[in-house]
Amino acid sequence: MVGSSHEALHRIFQKDPALLTRALQRVLHVPFPEPHEIAALNVDLTEIEPVERRVDTLLRAETDEGTYLLVVESQGKVDDRKRGSWPYYLSYLYEKYRCEPVLIVITQNSATARWAAQPIRLGFPGWHSLTVRPLVLGPDNVPVITDERQAEQDVPLAVLSAMTHGRGPQAAPILESLATALKTIDPDSAAVFVQFVDSCLADPQAKQMWRDLMTAIQYFWRHPLAEQVREEGREQGLEQGRKQAKAEMVLRVLEWRGIPVPEHVAERVTTCEDGDQLELWAQRAVRAAYAEDLFVEE
Repeated sequence: MVGSSHEALHRIFQKDPALLTRALQRVLHVPFPEPHEIAALNVDLTEIEPVERRVDTLLRAETDEGTYLLVVESQGKVDDRKRGSWPYYLSYLYEKYRCEPVLIVITQNSATARWAAQPIRLGFPGWHSLTVRPLVLGPDNVPVITDERQAEQDVPLAVLSAMTHGRGPQAAPILESLATALKTIDPDSAAVFVQFVDSCLADPQAKQMWRDLMTAIQYFWRHPLAEQVREEGREQGLEQGRKQAKAEMVLRVLEWRGIPVPEHVAERVTTCEDGDQLELWAQRAVRAAYAEDLFVEE
């Protein structure tokens, strides 16, 4: 699973970049032009030395009206240091790419959303040298999707709804409608979305409900490679087949995310006989920046 709600809240836009522009248009009612191409960019904004600055997710949107940089920041709580870092991100990106940057903040907390929506004004009263106005997605504007047909029409938005609202009495219909909708998309994408939601559910009852609805066997390993491995596993032993399926999934997730897999990493994964270890590597593969990050804590 994804390691934290912070990671999941912005990585969902890496999984489906078009979800971000749909959220701007439909949730925030911002007349953002329809992109005909969106590409992920390097999130590292570090200068030569010594300060490291890194945005959460950075996308480049090509539209008929121009090129925009979509800067996505996942925010768990109020942090006044952002008054300095967010303006820095935008000015640095504009200087580097000469494209208009747009700051979008995603949060699960209403108080944090209200704080993040406040303009950042630098200068003196009556004459601001710089004003930053973040666009904020949070519990007060992300739609609550409890209808199965609505969830099926836009599965990534339904995932975002579950990640944002998956607590309290409304958790059950949200999670149940999403569980049904996930059956309509490809298993690899469903597996990633399952983990995004799981990492964002802070309510223990909601998390258990989600895990009951969505077992790892049901979604995480339902793809052609896993099916082939399971068939072979029936001949060689079911447990061995499951281990091979998990190893294939680790490498598939890295491949899907565009992360190069060196030969020594692939060999270590495919020769691993520990099912729990393979499952841990699969969880890390969703958020790893490099293939070697699978093994960072060992």
